[in-house]
Amino acid sequence: MITNICVTGAGTMGSGIALCAAQNGFPVILFDTNEAVIENAKKSIQKNLANLLEKNKISEADQSKILSQLIFTTNIQDCKASLIIEAIIEKASAKIELFNQLAEINDANTIFASNTSSLSINLLQNNISNPERVAGLHFFNPAQIMKLVEVVKAEQTSDLVINILVDFCKRLNKIAVVCKDAPGFIVNRVARHYYLEAMKLVENNLATMETVDEVMEASGFKMGPFKLMDLIGNDINLAVTQSLYDAFQEEHRFQPSVLQINKVKNGELGRKTGKGFYDYNG
Repeated sequence: MITNICVTGAGTMGSGIALCAAQNGFPVILFDTNEAVIENAKKSIQKNLANLLEKNKISEADQSKILSQLIFTTNIQDCKASLIIEAIIEKASAKIELFNQLAEINDANTIFASNTSSLSINLLQNNISNPERVAGLHFFNPAQIMKLVEVVKAEQTSDLVINILVDFCKRLNKIAVVCKDAPGFIVNRVARHYYLEAMKLVENNLATMETVDEVMEASGFKMGPFKLMDLIGNDINLAVTQSLYDAFQEEHRFQPSVLQINKVKNGELGRKTGKGFYDYNG
């Protein structure tokens, strides 16, 4: 039974997960080594709650209660919980190092979950004590809104841990889908071609990005691929594509797009930088 959680990494995903958990009654510790990132996360969460209050989706009492559930810290010694959700940089070595640090100050039964979108959970758990308690818990951006969560079962993950995580997701009012550890899990593997084929059309001058987005949205997709990449962040989206390209021994179908590579090189990452495939500064 999960009684409290710790989210490590206070960026967009980490702060979103923390907010979601606090909204659903969980005491939450949000940790990051960078004080500025913690402060930005605090402001972001406060802004989100203020918007909900303005729209009459929560009361002032709800707002105060949710904020009281959150502890913001840069001290790793504060990171003690029944569930730790990691949402740091997409580098296996960094995640393994962090989990091993946290294992030293937590109970052997503490569940370790990675929010990675593409790295191998098997690789992570093979380098951590009590590997049966390690799983993937892949939220989607924005975490406090998007309903789907992929619960990833690696080779040594216990059935009990998976059941606990599925129950946790339900308590967050999420839809939990259990999948086995594989490159890209389910969503990122299938969705990769939504992005890559769209960029191929533009690269080959067969359509404009505006046309592609318009057609896909008219077909029932909530967002066209270019708008969605800008929302996710071109750097993050490219990193996932590169990860799958490497995992599948450079299969051509997963080859990163030069179009997106150039966007990242130029710092045009999407909404968060004011410009990506579209310009958001106007």
